[in-house]
Amino acid sequence: MLSISTLWVVFVINFMALGLIWAYVTRSYPKLEAARFWMLSAFVGAGGAIVALTRFTFQSPLPLVLGAAGILLAACFAAMGIRRFYDRPVSWRATALITGTTVGLIVVFTYGYDSAPLRMIVYSLGQAIPLAMTLKLLWTSPQDRANPGARLAGIVIVTIIAIYAARAVGNVLGGDFSAVAGGQAHAVVVLGLLFLSMALNFGFLLMAMDRLRNEVADLALLDDLTGVANRRHLLQRLSEECARSMRSGEPFSLLVIDLDGFKTINDTHGHAAGDACLQHFTLMAQTRLRPGDMLARTGGDEFCVVLPSSNLHEGAAIARRVLDVCRRDAENCTGGDIPIAVSIGVAQWDHTVGAHPDRLMAHADHALYAAKKNGKNDYSAYDPVPTLQPDLMPGPIEATRKYA
Repeated sequence: MLSISTLWVVFVINFMALGLIWAYVTRSYPKLEAARFWMLSAFVGAGGAIVALTRFTFQSPLPLVLGAAGILLAACFAAMGIRRFYDRPVSWRATALITGTTVGLIVVFTYGYDSAPLRMIVYSLGQAIPLAMTLKLLWTSPQDRANPGARLAGIVIVTIIAIYAARAVGNVLGGDFSAVAGGQAHAVVVLGLLFLSMALNFGFLLMAMDRLRNEVADLALLDDLTGVANRRHLLQRLSEECARSMRSGEPFSLLVIDLDGFKTINDTHGHAAGDACLQHFTLMAQTRLRPGDMLARTGGDEFCVVLPSSNLHEGAAIARRVLDVCRRDAENCTGGDIPIAVSIGVAQWDHTVGAHPDRLMAHADHALYAAKKNGKNDYSAYDPVPTLQPDLMPGPIEATRKYA
């Protein structure tokens, strides 16, 4: 025989333990705002269960009503945590409305018109609605990143809602699934919900772990100083673009950018001023790039820009835009006393590059060298077959500023 009081004590201990775990997660990872709501859900749920337990001491339905309010709030907080996990806004007004309306109806069907089936229907709906509204978020993977914890949480929520529905229907059909009846059927339901609450929080923990793992992976692909992609990320992206171009035959372009006279800036004004110039250039360049273009810092004062679905002419146009903004805003770095000038090399993927990003980078470097040779603060586009005068005898590779 299952003891109802013992199960509720286990329920309290379980939720208190979960609350302590989420409190530790909240303290360790303060940016994970969802953990705060899941912590509240656990502690408020434990509080509601403690209040409900007092009904074994006081022969009154009031502890069950107050305990139900705590469990309802716990369900709402769990749903709010899911919304914050996916950076969706939460509504305290909606939480208050759902909880207040549900508790109000429970009071009506307890003290006004005593009906256990109606109480159970209202109570089940109050818990199910906020959780059901999160299923779309849990089962839609953002940015093509599948989250096993989210799938588990979604499955558990569907199972919990099914139990709520079966419990409500059972009471309508004359069963004893209510806490007031206190029969074995109710004990089985409590045991099932106890297990599912643990599984749901385990799903939340997996969601948090996956989020933190992805954040660490993203940090490994970002430049610490400027916040743009680093060389590792650039090479990954170039490999992807080369593979895509080999399949489709559609070209893409690459800009290689070098800040002119950067060593002199560091030697004259100090490394802090040099860092400020790098950050300022990053901000300026990003204002002239398109959505989907990727700016990367490959080291020192060297940057690259990957331009998907762009030919050489389009790449040269974007290079001009970057040059123009640098020329217009050259004196806004570190108080206006350090002008920024850049040289840019432009190259386009073709079948001679194939799946080798280093070849494309070499072509762009050739064009960058030509831009610097022409006096710096300019750009040059790499053309493997340039238009030549009849009396010129070029080498096999020539970089030329074709698109002036």
